[in-house]
Amino acid sequence: MLLIAVGSQNPVKLEAARIGATQALSLPDANGQLRIQPSDIDIIGSIVESGVRAQPLDDDECITGAAQRAITALEAVPGAEYGIGLEGGVVSVRGGLFACAWCVVVDGWGKTGMASTGRFQLPPRVVELVQQGMELGEADDLVFGRNDSKIHEGACGILTHGRLMRSQFYSPAVLLAFIRFMNEAIFT
Repeated sequence: MLLIAVGSQNPVKLEAARIGATQALSLPDANGQLRIQPSDIDIIGSIVESGVRAQPLDDDECITGAAQRAITALEAVPGAEYGIGLEGGVVSVRGGLFACAWCVVVDGWGKTGMASTGRFQLPPRVVELVQQGMELGEADDLVFGRNDSKIHEGACGILTHGRLMRSQFYSPAVLLAFIRFMNEAIFT
């Protein structure tokens, strides 16, 4: 069993970690056989602190939060081979506010991989509330009449009318953060 620690107990982040890590680590060997079966990957969430604001406001803050979550989760789960941290945030680009997230993956030997999600523009009323200090999930709940959207569809799920849920939005960043570990020979 391959144990992976995730720096959150948010079901969206756990699902994104499961999807992305399974895609990254279930690579076929030279004979076409999977090296690790998806059923052999166990994802364990931990309650950890990100060390950044509740609503990160730039890429650096998201990366710092994701790294802190990954490192702390790896330390908190005995036997874990990887720690995954996901940190959602908002960034200002050309006068608009865009939602995104960063993923950091760490192992016990000090290797780190990281990647970000795509970005999408937030509507003016949500931007106004976030700029007043509200977390994006809370702003979404207020504007769109939802409850706990950040542990369900997220802003991307709401704004795409369910076509791209938050876990689907985050999972490619997890896969991409594992590039470092999927290609050891060219990263040494």
